[in-house]
Amino acid sequence: MALLLSLSLVLPAWGDEEAQAGRQIINKWQDTVVTVQLVIKTSMVFGGEEGSKRESKAEATGTVIDPSGLVVTSLSATSPEEVFGSMMPGEMDVSSEITDMKILLSDGKELPAKIVLRDRDLDLAFIRPTEKPAKPLTAIDLSKATKLALLDQTVILYRLGTVASRAVAACFDRVQSIVEKPRTFYVPGLPSMGASLGAPVFAMDTNVSGLLLLRTLPTGMSDEGGVFSGMSGMGMMYIVLPAADILEAAKQAPKVEEAD
Repeated sequence: MALLLSLSLVLPAWGDEEAQAGRQIINKWQDTVVTVQLVIKTSMVFGGEEGSKRESKAEATGTVIDPSGLVVTSLSATSPEEVFGSMMPGEMDVSSEITDMKILLSDGKELPAKIVLRDRDLDLAFIRPTEKPAKPLTAIDLSKATKLALLDQTVILYRLGTVASRAVAACFDRVQSIVEKPRTFYVPGLPSMGASLGAPVFAMDTNVSGLLLLRTLPTGMSDEGGVFSGMSGMGMMYIVLPAADILEAAKQAPKVEEAD
């Protein structure tokens, strides 16, 4: 009885400290988490026969990584063919074109933008405003990152959709596995499935650790193992790519006038 009483006194206090640390991360970094608004033209071909064509609006969570407005997000969240090509290899040919793109800041301001660099291997899309922001944006410094260890706790920040006024949201998660070959990435737990691709992932010391992305196997391959058996059976799973890899890729992102 004495042990149970002691635990009842300790556990709530520990939970409060955890929540307080999470709120500190939210308060410090929420303005770096933005919404990327897209208008996408999509064409589908089934078995060699042309299928539907449509134009649709979509939104993705992005992370500001430079005060000039450079934003990084998941390529899969901006290109439908990246996902459909892995889900239905050989059966469906999907192509898409982004006809309009805006970065919606936390204060509601919109910045016209375009993708300046795509990295399909890492599932990264780098986006720059086509007009200079009125003032430098709050940005995450990827060079000041914390490496994670197995079972480390993390906080994932993202934006909700239109129905929730794009409010900032957060969830706790833990590192389920660390894959080291062919490159290092962290495997998150089930809470990450409720977050948005492109969301930044933070260590409990408030430093960024990486970005929530989608890892896919080459077309035609499948994988029956993994943390999320439903997704991994289709050759894909959520991962957290370390900040150092994102920083290295970001160095290749050209200016708007230099991009194709």
